[in-house]
Amino acid sequence: MRQLTRSTLRLGTRALSATDPDLAAIVRRLGVPPFWGRRPGFPTLVRIILEQQVSLAAAQTMYERLARRAGAVTPESLIALGAPGLRSLGFTGQKAAYCAGLAASVHSGELDLTAVARADAETGRHMLLQVRGLGPWSVDIYFLMALRRPDIWPHGDLALADAVHRIKRLRKRPDHATLTRLARQWAPWRSVATRILWQDYLAVRSER
Repeated sequence: MRQLTRSTLRLGTRALSATDPDLAAIVRRLGVPPFWGRRPGFPTLVRIILEQQVSLAAAQTMYERLARRAGAVTPESLIALGAPGLRSLGFTGQKAAYCAGLAASVHSGELDLTAVARADAETGRHMLLQVRGLGPWSVDIYFLMALRRPDIWPHGDLALADAVHRIKRLRKRPDHATLTRLARQWAPWRSVATRILWQDYLAVRSER
């Protein structure tokens, strides 16, 4: 299976619930997790860069400000703005440089997002990781949310670490290596496990 759908999300949720009682408890309480998909392409990668190390609300505000100024979030519109224009919209210097560099890579053809989408996960991730500003977490989120691959575990996601810490009753919040090892039990549905755990994290945070 190459891409997660609403139907296979339900299938994966049932499979995980049958093998992991902690995930099953979340599903009994909250139901099948939201699909949480994004449109593949350049605008989504820009948005993921904006989401690095800030709240989703703050990233949304910056993205909307960019969309109003640019008209359409395209490589050409970001090249026209340049890093100084992006900084004038509230981007940090680092994120302005990352987004401008991404725009240049896509515009020149150095980064082919259609080829990324068609590639296997390992090859596609390698292609994206060559772009400055796209680290392992950002690339994994793109493969999980936009390309909807069924077996992606986001590198270093703190919400997942918190959720696993709680549901597995661990003595301390797991580091990346521990999380990666624990997540192997959820293959080939790690993208579904991610959505179940994110749903639990958001529900607990809302209750607090």
